[in-house]
Amino acid sequence: MNIRLSIAPLFLGALLLCGPLSAQEHYAFGFSPNSGDVWVDAQLGDFNVYAAGNLDGFVDEVAVSYGAPRVLVREYVADRRWPPGDVYYACALAHYSHRPCREVLDIWEHDHGQGWGVIAKRLGIKPGSSAFHAMKADLGKSKGRTGKGHGPGNGKGRDKDHGPPGR
Repeated sequence: MNIRLSIAPLFLGALLLCGPLSAQEHYAFGFSPNSGDVWVDAQLGDFNVYAAGNLDGFVDEVAVSYGAPRVLVREYVADRRWPPGDVYYACALAHYSHRPCREVLDIWEHDHGQGWGVIAKRLGIKPGSSAFHAMKADLGKSKGRTGKGHGPGNGKGRDKDHGPPGR
């Protein structure tokens, strides 16, 4: 028992020395987009890692790809500390459902309990639809991809281990 009591303060001290979680660690824990597609969920998780190391590049990509205002994307990721994967997907859904990104972010903020898959269906983006496949292809072409064999910024697209988007 004395050993357990002496280890506890050492463990707590080590945690204090490590400081707060980095952005990458913050986004890695508890991120569950629940889009209804395992491949999409993995890609959205990759955005969390990419944005942690290149926030400006992430903001630019969302703004250029989906017409989202840069200030809005930065506000949600940097100031509100939303996972970048959620912000990316909100703006992608907004683009393909012909709505403003802020509207979809507001919907997610109030109704995210059931996941992105339910919200996408409510916005008219159903699994298997052409809009869903186009969105999925965009994820595969994204500069923010960090999947196997594709580092951030190379824009190579598909991950050989997961097949092409749309499968």
